[in-house]
Amino acid sequence: MSLLHLFILAVIQGLTEFLPVSSSGHLILLPGLTSLDDQGLAMDVAVHVGTLAAVIAYFWQDVKIALAGTLRLMQGRVDTDGARLAWHLLWATIPVIIAGLILHVTGWADAMRSITVIGWTMLGFGLVLYWADMTGATDRTAGEWTLKHAIYMGLAQALALIPGTSRSGITITAGRKLGYDRESAARLAMLMSIPTILASGALLAGDAIAEADSTVLRDASIGAAFAFAAALLALVLMMRLLRSVSFTPYVIYRVILGIVLLAIAYS
Repeated sequence: MSLLHLFILAVIQGLTEFLPVSSSGHLILLPGLTSLDDQGLAMDVAVHVGTLAAVIAYFWQDVKIALAGTLRLMQGRVDTDGARLAWHLLWATIPVIIAGLILHVTGWADAMRSITVIGWTMLGFGLVLYWADMTGATDRTAGEWTLKHAIYMGLAQALALIPGTSRSGITITAGRKLGYDRESAARLAMLMSIPTILASGALLAGDAIAEADSTVLRDASIGAAFAFAAALLALVLMMRLLRSVSFTPYVIYRVILGIVLLAIAYS
């Protein structure tokens, strides 16, 4: 794989993983709309590792609290802020794990990797994000996250297994509709991505390792580094912009891309 291909792939993954525009949809479209070869499973896992490292680095203080809480949780205690955060993240991850296993075993995941599906989900869920952002209250913060809301956002996150939906987009949509302010909704969505990416990586790791050789491992390392840098930049910009800007710019992008893809699919 050429350095340019690695760079394009990693930057697309890094920039779109945490923006509400669907990283998986863009990765599927890359070989479909260009002459570039499909990047393969090992590279998909590698760039996800890069974005995982970025979100952990950016939210390190929250991650430390959750890790300490996980130790309390393993002792059967949910008596600290960290333990409650870890408990809520656990329940928020269960729906996507179950749905992911079903899609993986049945093969339905491959059946949905089409421009038509991505076009409709880009357009439809983009409009849903706009509706939730414009009508949702802003009277809750991330510190008020409840177990009920974690499960609700977790069920929404499972929908992101449909290409083009956007994991961050659908969880932010759910958070905004539940009344969390924009920054808090995004923060919760990003923290939810950590166990989700870990679970996804564990599910695909075996197959990815099986197809890896020294060249693939080298390319994967470079791709992961590029993805880390791009994802960290996307996180910094989005979290800063959300203090003064709504999610409307992302909605406009999704709607335009959705319409273009549907025009291509039905032409």
